[in-house]
Amino acid sequence: MGKTTLIHHLTDLGYASFPESGRAIIRQQQATGGQALPWQDREAFARLMFRQTLIDRKEAMDKQGLVFFDRGLPDVIGYLEFCGLPIPPEMEAAARDYRYHRLVALTPPWPGIYTKDPERRQTFEEAVATYHMIQQVYIRYGYEPVVVPKGDVRHRAAFVIACMSR
Repeated sequence: MGKTTLIHHLTDLGYASFPESGRAIIRQQQATGGQALPWQDREAFARLMFRQTLIDRKEAMDKQGLVFFDRGLPDVIGYLEFCGLPIPPEMEAAARDYRYHRLVALTPPWPGIYTKDPERRQTFEEAVATYHMIQQVYIRYGYEPVVVPKGDVRHRAAFVIACMSR
């Protein structure tokens, strides 16, 4: 019912999409004994997310129609700010220069469906605080956040498509 379920549903409807890079990075780091994990080296983790987000954005340029991202460049900056870490100038420049749709669909954490797992160790309260930080970063970069209402995935997808088709 959350953001990833929504992205999967949009993909099932035929839209191009890119999954959240953070979980893939965590799995890869755990499998290889790497330290670029949000509970070990947050800066290294953010650099890997940033790199993958740039790759995803470049690949999206070849797609036709609406393209959906589970996370964007401003999300990485919001994560770093939430952690109290410095924002590298190249991330600042990329977030400023590489634009997405002016409207950004945001899905706040829901207490009823939020779960921790081996890849998501944040508490619900941390997830809410991170969400608010990311929302503020999008606003600072000139985007208009649109909060996706709760509901079944079909209604949420229809809402997002309608917003992004304006």
